[in-house]
Amino acid sequence: MSKHVNIKRGLDIKLDGVAEKVTSESSSNVFALKPTDFQGVTPKLVLKEGAKVEAGSPIFFDKDKPEVQFCSPVSGEIKEIRRGEKRRILEILISSDNASSYKKFSPKSGSREEVIASLCESGMWPFIKQRPFDIMANPKDKPKSIFVTGFNTEPLTADFDYALYGQDADFQKGLDILAKLTDGGVHLNIHKERTASNMFKSAKGVTTNTFSGPHPSGNVGVQINNIDPINKGETVWTLNALGVTTIGKFFNTGKFDLSRLVALAGGKVTKPKYVKTIAGAQVSSITNGNIDNDNARVISGGVLTGTQVGEEGFLGFYDSTVTVIKEGNYYEMFGWLTPGTNKFSMSRTFLSFLMPGKSYDLDTNLHGEHRSFVMTNQYEQVFPMDIYPVQLIKSCLAYDLEKMEALGIYEVAPEDFALCEFVCTSKTEVQDIIRTTLDKAIIDLG
Repeated sequence: MSKHVNIKRGLDIKLDGVAEKVTSESSSNVFALKPTDFQGVTPKLVLKEGAKVEAGSPIFFDKDKPEVQFCSPVSGEIKEIRRGEKRRILEILISSDNASSYKKFSPKSGSREEVIASLCESGMWPFIKQRPFDIMANPKDKPKSIFVTGFNTEPLTADFDYALYGQDADFQKGLDILAKLTDGGVHLNIHKERTASNMFKSAKGVTTNTFSGPHPSGNVGVQINNIDPINKGETVWTLNALGVTTIGKFFNTGKFDLSRLVALAGGKVTKPKYVKTIAGAQVSSITNGNIDNDNARVISGGVLTGTQVGEEGFLGFYDSTVTVIKEGNYYEMFGWLTPGTNKFSMSRTFLSFLMPGKSYDLDTNLHGEHRSFVMTNQYEQVFPMDIYPVQLIKSCLAYDLEKMEALGIYEVAPEDFALCEFVCTSKTEVQDIIRTTLDKAIIDLG
């Protein structure tokens, strides 16, 4: 049965540089497939430098789940394999031939087993993630339900209504495919006021739930917590609307097509807009001279949860936003004493609270230093899940498995704590604490 959930705790951060709904094309000569995008995956290469590939050619597989392939986003030649400490594979660079040559697939959608085999073979499977642990789903599991989030609420992120416009058939096909993977049903979650597209509102074969309220109402973890919380021993699979549409496109066309509209946004972008590109593209092809490079931070993903990559970096597999904001590498003496009409604050510390509709050109400055973890009740004001966030984080720091289980570690992901990190007086890197703990817990609880 469909539900409506009104999220009261949270925070909408209004930032300058929202992407205007106009689109331009981009062309990248180099793409990267990054194993680091896929949490919990141990890559094993199947091709070497110099190998010729088509879009959809397998580049590596997961050592623990060898049936899951990770494929080239474009046709061309493997240019370089970049490694880090202990020869860990960081990036596989592919020089594009701009020929758009696709490997031919014949996806089968008859039975659950056929669907899983097609998704794994084609490189589409990594779009499906799981809770607990926020890692790529295990194709041998059977989830109690699948959750699809149809909207973003993180500041400056892509509007799926615009980015997926006209792809109704692919989105519906993707939902039909997902319905074959679970007996518990597919939950499609949309925002009551912000979602306008009929593609979402008229979706068939799913339970459509509506949400209202501020960020993080678009986070799939918040949606799970309010609709169908996870208990010990249960598994829920999750995707966003972009992943569903890409899967649907694959089953409709037989092509491994990772093309997408990306929002180029942020205060350092000259003309914020949408850019058509392909996952793994070099970020400089997306920014393409459209940013002020002076002291800028370039992020693949959202401003709260993305990864700093620079213009020479590459668009992440799951990302549909490139954010560019000012670096905050300066010192502001007695900044907290100034009137601060241009300073954002959740509380009424600055006079800016008198202008609730104002947007801000925020930078990365922490406005303080790391200090002791104190009880301020700040986390509870922005954390809308039925979980005690401070107690959970403390149990993570102590790595108390019993308390972590009791406090809800199975339901959370780092993104659910992004706002806690943003408002934190102690400057605690909460997302990193959660991710590190989940990685350890996979071994002990998984």
